[in-house]
Amino acid sequence: MVATVRLAKYLAHCGVASRRAATEIVRSGRVRVDGAAELDPAREITNQRVELDGAPLAGPEELVVYALNKPAGVVSTARGQNGRATVVELIDHETRRLYPVGRLDAATTGLILLTNDGELANLLTHPRYEVAKTYRARVGGGPVAHGALTKLERGIELDDGPTAPAQVRLIAPNVIEIEIHEGRNRQVRRMCEAVGHPVTALERVRFGSLELGRLPAGAHRLLSPAEVEQLRAQARR
Repeated sequence: MVATVRLAKYLAHCGVASRRAATEIVRSGRVRVDGAAELDPAREITNQRVELDGAPLAGPEELVVYALNKPAGVVSTARGQNGRATVVELIDHETRRLYPVGRLDAATTGLILLTNDGELANLLTHPRYEVAKTYRARVGGGPVAHGALTKLERGIELDDGPTAPAQVRLIAPNVIEIEIHEGRNRQVRRMCEAVGHPVTALERVRFGSLELGRLPAGAHRLLSPAEVEQLRAQARR
């Protein structure tokens, strides 16, 4: 029996874009199914001929997920900005179109995922699934007092609203580990600044169950099927 999949998911599995972006691509009229324009992202596909911008798609490609230790100065986008290197370029042997999962600002280092699996990318980044991300922050402002840790744990009032409670651990007098379930822009930096401890160095050390470990800066590794399924299961809990 031939498997049936919705059109937007089919495009995502072909490496065209994330599932959310693929939905908009279909609605914009760029996709044809068996020669006819198709505007419904939920259209079920089995073995029909699917074209994007007039070019036929070869079908779903093998789905892969890479863990990468992002160095400072590299941007976590698929395309460079002002000549800056991108995380995608660090996996230079890969011919499939990869997308970063969960952005890090240019100055932040550490664990970032890259994949051509649009469905998994959405599961890991959508706010409703609350997949945990853990950061290690070196901060200024002197030794971090218990009161500052308590404020971070309970949530901080930022200009875009209060943060959710976080798990915080003191590693050294000026180093904290903080686990959050949100994905706001520069969130950890803003939280620490709000309690009087501006971040001087920030590294993401864990994404869900996946740990950065001893992966060198700039290096990457392909996740095993078991690791991918564990991430997928965490997002669906």
